[in-house]
Amino acid sequence: MAGSSSFSISRYRPELGLWGKLTARDSMVRRMDWMMLGSALMLSGLGSLLIWSATRNRTELNQGDPYYFLFRHVLNTGIGIALMIGTIWLGHRTLRGAVPVLYGISVLLTTAVLTPLGSTINGSHAWIQIGGGFSLQPSEFAKITIILGMAMLLAARVDAGDRVHPDHRTVVQALALAALPIGIIMLMPDLGSVMVIVVMVLGILLASGASNRWVIGLVAIGATGAVAVWQFGLLDDYQLNRFAAFANPELDPAGVGYNTNQARIAIGSGGLTGTGLFNGHQTTGQFVPEQQTDFIFTVAGEELGFLGAGLIILLLGIVLWRACRIARDTTELYGTVVAAGIIAWFAFQAFENIGMTLGIMPVAGLPLPFVSYGGTSMFAVWIAIGLLQSIKMQRPVSA
Repeated sequence: MAGSSSFSISRYRPELGLWGKLTARDSMVRRMDWMMLGSALMLSGLGSLLIWSATRNRTELNQGDPYYFLFRHVLNTGIGIALMIGTIWLGHRTLRGAVPVLYGISVLLTTAVLTPLGSTINGSHAWIQIGGGFSLQPSEFAKITIILGMAMLLAARVDAGDRVHPDHRTVVQALALAALPIGIIMLMPDLGSVMVIVVMVLGILLASGASNRWVIGLVAIGATGAVAVWQFGLLDDYQLNRFAAFANPELDPAGVGYNTNQARIAIGSGGLTGTGLFNGHQTTGQFVPEQQTDFIFTVAGEELGFLGAGLIILLLGIVLWRACRIARDTTELYGTVVAAGIIAWFAFQAFENIGMTLGIMPVAGLPLPFVSYGGTSMFAVWIAIGLLQSIKMQRPVSA
Protein backbone atom coordinates (compact mmCIF):
# COMPACT_ATOMS: atom_id res chain seq x y z
CA MET A 1 0.00 0.00 0.00
CA ALA A 2 1.03 3.57 -0.56
CA GLY A 3 1.26 4.28 3.13
CA SER A 4 3.66 1.44 3.88
CA SER A 5 6.12 1.52 1.00
CA SER A 6 7.69 4.03 -1.33
CA PHE A 7 7.66 3.80 -5.09
CA SER A 8 10.48 4.66 -7.43
CA ILE A 9 11.18 4.31 -11.11
CA SER A 10 14.50 2.70 -10.28
CA ARG A 11 16.63 1.46 -7.42
CA TYR A 12 19.13 4.33 -7.67
CA ARG A 13 21.89 4.05 -5.05
CA PRO A 14 23.62 7.42 -4.48
CA GLU A 15 26.70 5.84 -2.95
CA LEU A 16 27.56 4.33 -6.35
CA GLY A 17 27.81 7.76 -8.01
CA LEU A 18 27.78 7.76 -11.83
CA TRP A 19 27.53 3.97 -12.00
CA GLY A 20 24.42 4.13 -9.82
CA LYS A 21 22.81 6.67 -12.16
CA LEU A 22 23.62 4.58 -15.23
CA THR A 23 22.23 1.47 -13.56
CA ALA A 24 19.07 3.36 -12.58
CA ARG A 25 18.52 4.53 -16.15
CA ASP A 26 19.11 1.01 -17.48
CA SER A 27 16.56 -0.33 -14.99
CA MET A 28 14.04 2.30 -16.13
CA VAL A 29 14.52 1.37 -19.80
CA ARG A 30 14.16 -2.34 -19.08
CA ARG A 31 10.94 -1.78 -17.16
CA MET A 32 9.21 -0.05 -20.05
CA ASP A 33 6.58 -1.99 -21.95
CA TRP A 34 8.27 -1.99 -25.33
CA MET A 35 5.56 -4.09 -26.97
CA MET A 36 2.95 -1.46 -26.12
CA LEU A 37 5.24 1.39 -27.16
CA GLY A 38 6.19 -0.30 -30.42
CA SER A 39 2.54 -0.98 -31.28
CA ALA A 40 1.57 2.65 -30.62
CA LEU A 41 4.48 3.88 -32.76
CA MET A 42 3.47 1.56 -35.60
CA LEU A 43 -0.10 2.84 -35.41
CA SER A 44 1.07 6.44 -35.66
CA GLY A 45 3.40 5.50 -38.52
CA LEU A 46 0.59 3.80 -40.43
CA GLY A 47 -1.59 6.81 -39.69
CA SER A 48 1.01 9.07 -41.32
CA LEU A 49 0.86 7.10 -44.57
CA LEU A 50 -2.94 6.91 -44.58
CA ILE A 51 -3.30 10.63 -43.87
CA TRP A 52 -0.82 11.44 -46.61
CA SER A 53 -2.80 9.32 -49.06
CA ALA A 54 -6.09 10.92 -48.03
CA THR A 55 -4.90 14.53 -48.26
CA ARG A 56 -2.09 14.80 -50.84
CA ASN A 57 -4.59 15.69 -53.60
CA ARG A 58 -6.96 17.75 -51.44
CA THR A 59 -5.79 21.17 -52.58
CA GLU A 60 -8.74 22.85 -50.89
CA LEU A 61 -7.42 21.53 -47.56
CA ASN A 62 -3.63 21.24 -47.89
CA GLN A 63 -3.00 24.78 -49.15
CA GLY A 64 -1.34 23.39 -52.27
CA ASP A 65 1.24 21.39 -50.30
CA PRO A 66 0.77 17.60 -50.64
CA TYR A 67 2.92 17.09 -47.52
CA TYR A 68 0.97 19.57 -45.37
CA PHE A 69 -1.04 17.07 -43.31
CA LEU A 70 1.76 14.49 -43.29
CA PHE A 71 4.20 16.96 -41.77
CA ARG A 72 1.72 18.15 -39.17
CA HIS A 73 0.76 14.60 -38.19
CA VAL A 74 4.41 13.64 -37.73
CA LEU A 75 4.94 16.84 -35.72
CA ASN A 76 1.89 16.08 -33.55
CA THR A 77 3.19 12.55 -32.97
CA GLY A 78 6.60 13.91 -31.98
CA ILE A 79 5.04 16.34 -29.50
CA GLY A 80 2.88 13.52 -28.18
CA ILE A 81 5.92 11.30 -27.61
CA ALA A 82 7.66 14.18 -25.81
CA LEU A 83 4.59 14.54 -23.57
CA MET A 84 4.72 10.80 -22.91
CA ILE A 85 8.37 11.06 -21.84
CA GLY A 86 7.52 14.01 -19.60
CA THR A 87 4.66 12.04 -18.03
CA ILE A 88 6.97 9.09 -17.35
CA TRP A 89 9.59 11.42 -15.87
CA LEU A 90 7.06 13.02 -13.53
CA GLY A 91 5.40 9.72 -12.68
CA HIS A 92 1.74 8.98 -12.18
CA ARG A 93 2.12 9.24 -8.40
CA THR A 94 3.52 12.78 -8.68
CA LEU A 95 0.66 13.72 -10.97
CA ARG A 96 -1.70 12.31 -8.33
CA GLY A 97 -0.77 15.20 -6.08
CA ALA A 98 -1.30 17.71 -8.89
CA VAL A 99 -4.78 16.43 -9.81
CA PRO A 100 -6.70 19.38 -8.24
CA VAL A 101 -4.69 21.90 -10.29
CA LEU A 102 -4.85 19.85 -13.50
CA TYR A 103 -8.59 19.30 -13.07
CA GLY A 104 -9.20 23.01 -12.49
CA ILE A 105 -7.24 23.97 -15.61
CA SER A 106 -9.10 21.35 -17.63
CA VAL A 107 -12.51 22.65 -16.50
CA LEU A 108 -11.51 26.24 -17.30
CA LEU A 109 -10.33 25.29 -20.79
CA THR A 110 -13.46 23.25 -21.43
CA THR A 111 -15.63 26.13 -20.25
CA ALA A 112 -13.72 28.55 -22.49
CA VAL A 113 -15.10 26.70 -25.50
CA LEU A 114 -18.55 28.09 -24.63
CA THR A 115 -17.21 31.67 -24.74
CA PRO A 116 -16.30 33.69 -27.86
CA LEU A 117 -12.93 31.90 -27.76
CA GLY A 118 -14.63 28.71 -28.94
CA SER A 119 -15.08 27.73 -32.58
CA THR A 120 -17.32 25.30 -34.43
CA ILE A 121 -16.00 22.47 -36.59
CA ASN A 122 -18.33 19.96 -38.25
CA GLY A 123 -21.31 21.17 -36.23
CA SER A 124 -19.63 20.75 -32.85
CA HIS A 125 -18.63 23.86 -30.90
CA ALA A 126 -15.75 22.03 -29.18
CA TRP A 127 -12.53 23.79 -30.21
CA ILE A 128 -10.45 26.81 -29.25
CA GLN A 129 -8.57 28.46 -32.12
CA ILE A 130 -5.00 29.23 -31.12
CA GLY A 131 -3.72 30.79 -34.32
CA GLY A 132 -1.62 29.70 -37.26
CA GLY A 133 -4.18 27.09 -38.17
CA PHE A 134 -3.87 25.30 -34.85
CA SER A 135 -6.84 24.44 -32.65
CA LEU A 136 -7.26 22.86 -29.22
CA GLN A 137 -10.02 20.47 -28.17
CA PRO A 138 -10.13 20.65 -24.34
CA SER A 139 -12.47 17.65 -24.02
CA GLU A 140 -9.51 15.41 -24.93
CA PHE A 141 -7.54 16.63 -21.90
CA ALA A 142 -10.70 16.38 -19.80
CA LYS A 143 -10.63 12.62 -20.37
CA ILE A 144 -7.23 12.43 -18.68
CA THR A 145 -8.09 14.65 -15.71
CA ILE A 146 -11.36 12.79 -15.11
CA ILE A 147 -9.46 9.49 -15.00
CA LEU A 148 -6.80 10.87 -12.64
CA GLY A 149 -9.34 12.67 -10.44
CA MET A 150 -11.70 9.72 -10.05
CA ALA A 151 -8.78 7.38 -9.40
CA MET A 152 -7.40 9.71 -6.73
CA LEU A 153 -10.73 9.84 -4.88
CA LEU A 154 -11.70 6.18 -5.22
CA ALA A 155 -8.27 4.82 -4.27
CA ALA A 156 -7.29 7.23 -1.47
CA ARG A 157 -8.65 5.31 1.54
CA VAL A 158 -8.09 1.89 -0.05
CA ASP A 159 -4.40 2.49 -0.77
CA ALA A 160 -4.03 3.93 2.74
CA GLY A 161 -5.34 0.65 4.14
CA ASP A 162 -8.48 2.16 5.72
CA ARG A 163 -10.96 0.33 3.50
CA VAL A 164 -11.17 -2.64 1.15
CA HIS A 165 -13.52 -0.93 -1.33
CA PRO A 166 -14.59 2.70 -1.90
CA ASP A 167 -17.59 3.69 0.20
CA HIS A 168 -20.78 5.26 -1.19
CA ARG A 169 -19.76 8.78 -0.20
CA THR A 170 -16.49 8.47 -2.11
CA VAL A 171 -18.30 7.16 -5.18
CA VAL A 172 -20.68 10.14 -5.09
CA GLN A 173 -17.71 12.52 -4.91
CA ALA A 174 -16.02 10.78 -7.85
CA LEU A 175 -19.20 10.92 -9.94
CA ALA A 176 -19.64 14.61 -9.12
CA LEU A 177 -16.08 15.25 -10.29
CA ALA A 178 -16.89 13.63 -13.64
CA ALA A 179 -20.34 15.22 -13.94
CA LEU A 180 -19.08 18.82 -14.18
CA PRO A 181 -16.98 18.44 -17.37
CA ILE A 182 -19.59 16.05 -18.84
CA GLY A 183 -22.24 18.74 -18.39
CA ILE A 184 -20.05 21.38 -20.04
CA ILE A 185 -19.21 19.10 -22.96
CA MET A 186 -22.91 18.33 -23.44
CA LEU A 187 -23.54 22.05 -23.92
CA MET A 188 -21.12 22.26 -26.86
CA PRO A 189 -22.58 19.74 -27.90
CA ASP A 190 -19.94 17.01 -28.32
CA LEU A 191 -21.93 13.82 -27.97
CA GLY A 192 -19.05 11.59 -29.06
CA SER A 193 -16.78 12.74 -26.22
CA VAL A 194 -19.63 12.38 -23.73
CA MET A 195 -20.14 8.78 -24.84
CA VAL A 196 -16.45 8.00 -24.33
CA ILE A 197 -16.34 9.63 -20.89
CA VAL A 198 -19.46 7.79 -19.71
CA VAL A 199 -17.89 4.46 -20.72
CA MET A 200 -14.69 5.54 -18.94
CA VAL A 201 -16.62 6.29 -15.76
CA LEU A 202 -18.28 2.86 -15.82
CA GLY A 203 -14.92 1.16 -16.37
CA ILE A 204 -13.35 3.11 -13.52
CA LEU A 205 -16.15 2.18 -11.11
CA LEU A 206 -15.89 -1.49 -12.03
CA ALA A 207 -12.10 -1.50 -11.55
CA SER A 208 -12.31 0.35 -8.23
CA GLY A 209 -14.40 -2.35 -6.59
CA ALA A 210 -17.36 -0.03 -6.04
CA SER A 211 -20.73 -1.71 -5.56
CA ASN A 212 -22.25 -3.05 -8.78
CA ARG A 213 -25.42 -1.22 -7.84
CA TRP A 214 -23.72 2.01 -8.86
CA VAL A 215 -22.92 0.66 -12.31
CA ILE A 216 -26.43 -0.74 -12.81
CA GLY A 217 -27.96 2.50 -11.58
CA LEU A 218 -25.82 4.65 -13.88
CA VAL A 219 -26.67 2.49 -16.89
CA ALA A 220 -30.37 2.85 -16.07
CA ILE A 221 -30.03 6.62 -15.60
CA GLY A 222 -28.08 6.91 -18.85
CA ALA A 223 -30.71 4.99 -20.80
CA THR A 224 -33.49 7.11 -19.31
CA GLY A 225 -31.57 10.29 -20.04
CA ALA A 226 -30.95 9.25 -23.65
CA VAL A 227 -34.67 8.67 -24.18
CA ALA A 228 -35.48 12.03 -22.56
CA VAL A 229 -32.93 13.86 -24.72
CA TRP A 230 -34.47 12.31 -27.82
CA GLN A 231 -38.07 12.94 -26.80
CA PHE A 232 -37.54 16.57 -25.82
CA GLY A 233 -35.51 17.39 -28.94
CA LEU A 234 -32.34 18.40 -27.10
CA LEU A 235 -30.07 17.14 -29.89
CA ASP A 236 -29.01 19.36 -32.79
CA ASP A 237 -30.26 18.57 -36.28
CA TYR A 238 -26.92 17.20 -37.45
CA GLN A 239 -26.82 14.77 -34.49
CA LEU A 240 -30.38 13.60 -35.18
CA ASN A 241 -29.43 13.08 -38.82
CA ARG A 242 -26.47 10.94 -37.82
CA PHE A 243 -28.65 8.63 -35.73
CA ALA A 244 -31.26 8.53 -38.49
CA ALA A 245 -28.57 7.49 -40.99
CA PHE A 246 -27.34 4.81 -38.58
CA ALA A 247 -30.85 3.40 -38.15
CA ASN A 248 -31.49 3.41 -41.90
CA PRO A 249 -28.47 4.09 -44.17
CA GLU A 250 -30.73 3.94 -47.23
CA LEU A 251 -32.99 6.71 -45.88
CA ASP A 252 -31.10 9.46 -47.74
CA PRO A 253 -28.00 7.99 -49.43
CA ALA A 254 -27.09 11.33 -51.00
CA GLY A 255 -27.68 13.26 -47.77
CA VAL A 256 -27.54 12.09 -44.16
CA GLY A 257 -26.49 8.57 -45.15
CA TYR A 258 -23.78 9.70 -47.57
CA ASN A 259 -20.79 9.41 -45.23
CA THR A 260 -21.61 5.92 -44.03
CA ASN A 261 -22.46 4.60 -47.49
CA GLN A 262 -19.27 5.95 -49.05
CA ALA A 263 -17.21 4.59 -46.14
CA ARG A 264 -18.65 1.11 -46.62
CA ILE A 265 -18.03 1.25 -50.37
CA ALA A 266 -14.39 2.24 -49.78
CA ILE A 267 -13.74 -0.54 -47.28
CA GLY A 268 -15.58 -3.13 -49.34
CA SER A 269 -13.62 -2.32 -52.50
CA GLY A 270 -10.30 -3.13 -50.82
CA GLY A 271 -10.75 -6.88 -50.75
CA LEU A 272 -8.05 -8.94 -49.07
CA THR A 273 -4.91 -7.00 -49.96
CA GLY A 274 -6.29 -3.62 -51.05
CA THR A 275 -5.82 -1.51 -54.15
CA GLY A 276 -2.39 -0.33 -53.04
CA LEU A 277 -1.29 2.77 -51.17
CA PHE A 278 -2.28 5.97 -53.06
CA ASN A 279 -4.38 3.91 -55.50
CA GLY A 280 -7.78 3.87 -53.82
CA HIS A 281 -10.51 5.12 -56.14
CA GLN A 282 -12.74 6.32 -53.30
CA THR A 283 -9.80 8.03 -51.62
CA THR A 284 -8.26 9.70 -54.67
CA GLY A 285 -11.75 10.62 -55.87
CA GLN A 286 -12.42 12.32 -52.52
CA PHE A 287 -15.76 10.58 -52.09
CA VAL A 288 -15.42 10.04 -48.33
CA PRO A 289 -15.64 13.25 -46.23
CA GLU A 290 -13.31 13.86 -43.28
CA GLN A 291 -11.19 10.93 -44.40
CA GLN A 292 -8.01 12.09 -42.66
CA THR A 293 -9.77 12.31 -39.28
CA ASP A 294 -12.99 10.46 -38.44
CA PHE A 295 -12.94 8.15 -41.47
CA ILE A 296 -9.22 7.31 -41.66
CA PHE A 297 -10.02 3.60 -41.33
CA THR A 298 -11.64 3.70 -44.79
CA VAL A 299 -8.25 4.50 -46.35
CA ALA A 300 -6.77 1.42 -44.70
CA GLY A 301 -9.68 -0.75 -45.77
CA GLU A 302 -9.55 0.38 -49.39
CA GLU A 303 -5.81 0.72 -50.03
CA LEU A 304 -4.39 -1.89 -47.63
CA GLY A 305 -7.33 -4.26 -47.70
CA PHE A 306 -8.52 -6.65 -45.03
CA LEU A 307 -4.93 -7.47 -44.07
CA GLY A 308 -3.93 -3.83 -43.55
CA ALA A 309 -7.12 -2.95 -41.70
CA GLY A 310 -6.71 -6.11 -39.63
CA LEU A 311 -3.15 -5.06 -38.75
CA ILE A 312 -4.47 -1.79 -37.31
CA ILE A 313 -7.01 -3.69 -35.20
CA LEU A 314 -4.30 -6.14 -34.09
CA LEU A 315 -1.97 -3.32 -33.00
CA LEU A 316 -4.79 -1.64 -31.08
CA GLY A 317 -5.52 -5.00 -29.48
CA ILE A 318 -1.88 -5.33 -28.38
CA VAL A 319 -1.98 -1.87 -26.76
CA LEU A 320 -5.15 -2.84 -24.88
CA TRP A 321 -3.76 -6.26 -23.91
CA ARG A 322 -0.59 -4.75 -22.45
CA ALA A 323 -2.64 -2.12 -20.64
CA CYS A 324 -4.78 -4.88 -19.11
CA ARG A 325 -1.63 -6.62 -17.86
CA ILE A 326 -0.43 -3.37 -16.29
CA ALA A 327 -3.80 -2.87 -14.58
CA ARG A 328 -3.67 -6.43 -13.27
CA ASP A 329 -0.08 -6.39 -12.03
CA THR A 330 0.09 -3.04 -10.23
CA THR A 331 0.03 -3.25 -6.44
CA GLU A 332 -1.94 -0.05 -5.82
CA LEU A 333 -5.60 0.59 -6.57
CA TYR A 334 -4.81 4.06 -7.90
CA GLY A 335 -2.68 2.60 -10.70
CA THR A 336 -5.27 -0.07 -11.46
CA VAL A 337 -8.07 2.49 -11.76
CA VAL A 338 -6.03 4.85 -13.96
CA ALA A 339 -5.13 1.96 -16.27
CA ALA A 340 -8.76 0.78 -16.37
CA GLY A 341 -9.98 4.24 -17.34
CA ILE A 342 -7.48 4.40 -20.20
CA ILE A 343 -8.45 0.89 -21.36
CA ALA A 344 -12.15 1.82 -21.44
CA TRP A 345 -11.31 5.05 -23.31
CA PHE A 346 -9.15 3.43 -26.00
CA ALA A 347 -11.36 0.37 -26.44
CA PHE A 348 -14.66 2.20 -26.83
CA GLN A 349 -13.27 5.01 -28.98
CA ALA A 350 -11.58 2.56 -31.36
CA PHE A 351 -14.73 0.41 -31.53
CA GLU A 352 -16.93 3.44 -32.21
CA ASN A 353 -14.60 4.86 -34.87
CA ILE A 354 -14.19 1.61 -36.77
CA GLY A 355 -17.83 0.68 -36.19
CA MET A 356 -19.17 3.88 -37.74
CA THR A 357 -17.15 3.26 -40.93
CA LEU A 358 -18.73 -0.20 -41.15
CA GLY A 359 -22.23 1.07 -40.41
CA ILE A 360 -22.60 -0.81 -37.12
CA MET A 361 -22.27 2.32 -34.96
CA PRO A 362 -23.63 5.87 -35.39
CA VAL A 363 -21.29 8.57 -36.71
CA ALA A 364 -20.01 10.34 -33.58
CA GLY A 365 -17.00 12.34 -34.76
CA LEU A 366 -14.39 10.40 -32.77
CA PRO A 367 -10.81 9.93 -34.03
CA LEU A 368 -9.11 6.54 -34.23
CA PRO A 369 -6.46 6.55 -31.45
CA PHE A 370 -2.90 7.11 -32.75
CA VAL A 371 -4.03 6.91 -36.39
CA SER A 372 -6.39 9.82 -37.14
CA TYR A 373 -5.16 13.33 -37.82
CA GLY A 374 -5.61 15.69 -34.89
CA GLY A 375 -3.19 17.40 -32.53
CA THR A 376 -5.08 17.41 -29.24
CA SER A 377 -6.27 13.83 -29.58
CA MET A 378 -2.71 12.70 -30.41
CA PHE A 379 -1.29 14.53 -27.40
CA ALA A 380 -3.91 12.98 -25.11
CA VAL A 381 -3.38 9.37 -26.19
CA TRP A 382 0.40 9.64 -25.83
CA ILE A 383 0.03 11.17 -22.36
CA ALA A 384 -2.16 8.15 -21.55
CA ILE A 385 0.61 5.83 -22.79
CA GLY A 386 3.01 7.71 -20.51
CA LEU A 387 0.70 7.09 -17.55
CA LEU A 388 0.52 3.38 -18.37
CA GLN A 389 4.30 3.15 -18.70
CA SER A 390 4.75 4.99 -15.39
CA ILE A 391 2.40 2.59 -13.62
CA LYS A 392 4.37 -0.37 -14.99
CA MET A 393 7.79 1.09 -14.25
CA GLN A 394 7.18 2.27 -10.70
CA ARG A 395 7.52 -0.74 -8.47
CA PRO A 396 7.47 -0.89 -4.67
CA VAL A 397 10.90 -0.61 -3.09
CA SER A 398 11.45 -1.96 0.39
CA ALA A 399 11.98 0.75 2.97
